[in-house]
Amino acid sequence: MSRVTKLASIFIPFLATGLTAFASDAGVDPKAARLFDFGHGWHITNSMFTGWMISAVLVFLVLKLVGKPQLLPTIGQAVVESLIEGLRDLFEPIVGKKAFPLAFPLLVTFFLFILFHNWMGLIPGVGTVGWGHYDAEGHFAITHPFIRPHNSDFNGTIALALISFGAWAIIVFKIAGPKLILWDLFGNKAEKSETPGWLYPILALVFIIVGFIEVFSIAIRPFTLSVRLFGNVFGGENLLHGTGFFFVFYFMELLVGLIQALVFTLLTSVYIGLLCNHGDDHDEAHAAEASH
Repeated sequence: MSRVTKLASIFIPFLATGLTAFASDAGVDPKAARLFDFGHGWHITNSMFTGWMISAVLVFLVLKLVGKPQLLPTIGQAVVESLIEGLRDLFEPIVGKKAFPLAFPLLVTFFLFILFHNWMGLIPGVGTVGWGHYDAEGHFAITHPFIRPHNSDFNGTIALALISFGAWAIIVFKIAGPKLILWDLFGNKAEKSETPGWLYPILALVFIIVGFIEVFSIAIRPFTLSVRLFGNVFGGENLLHGTGFFFVFYFMELLVGLIQALVFTLLTSVYIGLLCNHGDDHDEAHAAEASH
């Protein structure tokens, strides 16, 4: 038996059993499968492995496309520059010019990472090749797929949300400062000169109460960000598996993956801009007056 025939005899049955999961109506397991278990709580899941793999591919693609930047850009460099310019025009008005240099690298990374991982589940073989078993009716069901989209695992999306929250805290404390943050949360926004004297203290109390509600909404942002992303991606994975990767839903998931990447990134930028995007118009007007 030749070497090619031996390899075919090993891999063809393996792929055949894995691809039969296309016809299976079993949903995607909410829990990521462990590929390597080192004991004592240390293990590597298929979603973790996929995250590392896609991150390496993204870095390689960017380096390959850009290479050594040139004054006359290559096609790859022009594509990357056009993407960066488009994202800059989208995010800069939201976060403000002061916070933009700190926030932009984070936002671009979020968008590209989430987008590629959302689309990862559309590649044939993802979630359908791995270890499994035959049920009573003779259908093969995958229980431990080799590759699982990073964002279809709640651990992956909560990690992204915690990074977003931590970066938000660092940026707003650096750009806005504690004094502006406290005033934005608990300060009386009413104009004292235009508010009746008896009403101003009442409004101050109202704004303090609203401030505590705002603090609670800030505290649960990691949860809401992660659940929104996980729910859409995990639901899409189940939809595709349940419908046998029907092409209509396949192309719909392409759009959903793009929208969810934009939603997560835009919400992060909005959270930053709410505290950091203050005074840009005033500074520009003051600079214009000084120039005259």
